[in-house]
Formats: sequence, C-alpha cells, structure tokens
Amino acid sequence: MRLSLKTWIILLGLGVIAVYFLSDLIFNNSQYLQSIQKVRRDKNREFKGRNSPLDEALRPKFDSLDYFPTNPDYKFLADLEVYENPETYPMQMTGGEPEAYLKFGKATFEVDDKPYELTLFKKVNEEGTPKLFVPFTDRTNGFETYGGGRFLDLPMPRPNAAGIEVDFNKAYNPFCAYNAEYNCPVPPKENRLPIKIPAGEKNFTK
Repeated sequence: MRLSLKTWIILLGLGVIAVYFLSDLIFNNSQYLQSIQKVRRDKNREFKGRNSPLDEALRPKFDSLDYFPTNPDYKFLADLEVYENPETYPMQMTGGEPEAYLKFGKATFEVDDKPYELTLFKKVNEEGTPKLFVPFTDRTNGFETYGGGRFLDLPMPRPNAAGIEVDFNKAYNPFCAYNAEYNCPVPPKENRLPIKIPAGEKNFTK
C-alpha cells in the first residue's frame, strides 16, 4: 500500500515531535544527574574541611562518601496533605533529650503500585531558611545504609500545593553515622518504610 504525500507529511511531523520530546527528556535527565553529582562533590569537599563532622584523625584519609547510583525512579511527586493545626511532636534524639518539632503534614507516594506515607516535620524555632525535615528508615538500614536511618530535607511547599517532590537520591546520613559525639534525631515509628529504598547515601566506612 502506497502512502499519500499528505500521510507522509503527517508522519514526518509526528516523528519530529517525538524526537523533540525525547531529546528534551534526555536533556532534563542529564541536568538532573549533573545537579545530584554537584551536590555530592560539594559535600565531599565540606567533609575534608575544618567544619567536617568526621573525627580529626579521619579527615586526612577521607576520599568520598558512598552513594547508590542516581535513579530517577526514586524521585516522586508525592501527594501532599498539610495539617490545619500542626501538633508539636517530641522528636527522640540519640542523646536522650527530645527536641520539639511540628507535624507539618504527610506525603504519599507509590512504589510498585503500593502507597506509602511519610510524615513531614518542621523544627520549632528553626534558624535560617525554613524547610521540612523527613527522618526515615527502610530495609536497607543496617546493611547498605546506616542503621539509624537517613534524612531528607524538603523545601517548604507553596500555599495550597497539592504535591511535593520527595527525592530519595538526596537522602543523607545523620552526623551520628560519622561521629558518635553528635546528637541526632531518631526516625519515628510512622516513618519506618517496610521496603528497600536503594537510593541516596550509603553507609559510611571508616
């Protein structure tokens, strides 16, 4: 069957559109990967400096932190529920004395078509740029990742936002993973994910 000139023009146009969207997707993914790599390089540089959480004896030997390969599948646009009247939550700390946080809301996302929730916290009397704090555990803890869980920092959402980005490639260890002298939040029971999250920072090896 021979195609008409009009059909060929339509097919060519569709092909051009497909190539445009594919190249745009590749470009955006490349930018995303580069941004993650930059954050990790900057953190390695900080860990070699005078304000490093590492014990002074470890700093000369430090090369880099260990991470899972960046995987865009673990970056979610989660459904956001903001609590109308945030309650104060005494966040347990490794040093024993709890610290006050607000339960700001919750984020719901899906992994393999199953929904999971994380409570979003905001520190009371926080200094600097306001942000949301997400301490969590998953089934990589104690194996590939630090046994005490990991953290995420999320930017404050816009008013009336229905979603929030939860990017586990940005998950990081508490300072307690590098130095027992630090006092760190303990992820609450409600943020214990019953699945593996193979993304973000791995366990620190001295």
